[in-house]
Amino acid sequence: MGKAIQPQHETPEVRSGLAVLLPDLRGFARFLTRDTTAADDLVQETVLRALGSAGQFVVGSNLKAWLFTIQRNIFYEGRRRHVREVAYSEQQNHVQEDVREDVVETSDNMLDLSAMLWRLPELLREALILVGAQELTYEEASRICGVPVGTMKARVSRARSQLVEMSRHRTATAEMEEKPEI
Repeated sequence: MGKAIQPQHETPEVRSGLAVLLPDLRGFARFLTRDTTAADDLVQETVLRALGSAGQFVVGSNLKAWLFTIQRNIFYEGRRRHVREVAYSEQQNHVQEDVREDVVETSDNMLDLSAMLWRLPELLREALILVGAQELTYEEASRICGVPVGTMKARVSRARSQLVEMSRHRTATAEMEEKPEI
């Protein structure tokens, strides 16, 4: 649960007092946590910290109060850590949801683009894929297709214009579908 704590100047009073006070520590831990498993973990962490800090215990002072203070501090440290972790986790969930929405939207847009590309005439689609997606120069694409560079530029230009028009039409259609009827 926590860091490994090495006993420092362990005093017999702390060790013997711990054995006697374990039931009280467990009762206080159950009160704090309201969960038997968490209470057992809290008692274990308390014992480890108490043994590691035994040199700080002032012999003759109230061991039970000292142990309960340690236990309470551990409990509230854990709660603060848990609150930070939950807040961080919720923040991460929101980020993941946003990313998921972006991915879905991007996927939808890619599907739309793919569908629009396939609606282009074959020669225009081929020109746009070579120059746009494959990042070939107009000269390279024109050699592949066996057409003059000017023809390749014209095909790419027409393909882009048609995609823009299809996209505008798609957007206008989507907006019309979203408008409520009066």
